Amino acid sequence: MSKLSFNFMKHSRTALLLSLVCVAASIGLVLFKGLNLGIDFTGGNVVQVEFASPVSVEEVRPVLADIGQGGSVIQAYSDRGIIIRISANEEEARKQTVEALRAKYAQLQVIRLEKVGPVVGAELRQEAMIALILALGGILIYITVRFQFRFAVVSVLALIHDAALTLGLFSLTDMEISSSFIAAILTIVGYSLNNTIVILDRVRENWKDLRRLGIVELLNESINQTLSRTINTALTTLLPMIALFLWGGEVLRGFSLALLAGIIVGTYSSIMVSSGLLAEWWARSPQKV
Repeated sequence: MSKLSFNFMKHSRTALLLSLVCVAASIGLVLFKGLNLGIDFTGGNVVQVEFASPVSVEEVRPVLADIGQGGSVIQAYSDRGIIIRISANEEEARKQTVEALRAKYAQLQVIRLEKVGPVVGAELRQEAMIALILALGGILIYITVRFQFRFAVVSVLALIHDAALTLGLFSLTDMEISSSFIAAILTIVGYSLNNTIVILDRVRENWKDLRRLGIVELLNESINQTLSRTINTALTTLLPMIALFLWGGEVLRGFSLALLAGIIVGTYSSIMVSSGLLAEWWARSPQKV
């Protein structure tokens, strides 16, 4: 039985054009529509309450969802006490929260009401940006030493592509961004880079056939040789993320959506974007072999 062979590189320019449009649209959405930053970034209100009888977080969340605060951070510190962190800064939101809880739990006792500042402040965001730049620089150096400079550049561009599209999706859907989103983005970067490295490693192994095959056919053959591994990895990570998105609850909805989008986009970019960029770069500026 012959192995399946798909001509991915035949559609590489179309894929690159589509990616360019999507990245531009994502940047436009982030710049003009903005992002729905959660309490970790903007600050908000803290409401601490105690109930007359034991109450679980799962019972309280639907009450908050009815007033548009389903994504609030709810933490139980005892069987009768909870702390609610509301993303809205307005005092009216805090008042609505207390009223909604009192409507269901008549003997509710309010322990604390106060405004809080952002957990992820300006200094932390600046440090995170520096860390990201250093990480990308480290990736560039490692892949340049391990493979070659062109491989490193297209790998980093694919990572930027994945992060930009994920941000654009969150801006489009107005999904709240919390500190867990940062963890999701870092996971996406690792996942996408790993997929790209697997393909580029096979390209390096096949590099001896460059004169005979040409860069386009060599890339096509390398992608097909690693295709089963790419598909298996994508499916085994997608399935638990779909389950987490559907049944993980409101708090994990943003995290799981980011990972879902990242796995799909990362798989696509490792096949089409990095390889397509490498082929276009080689066509315009071939190196001696």
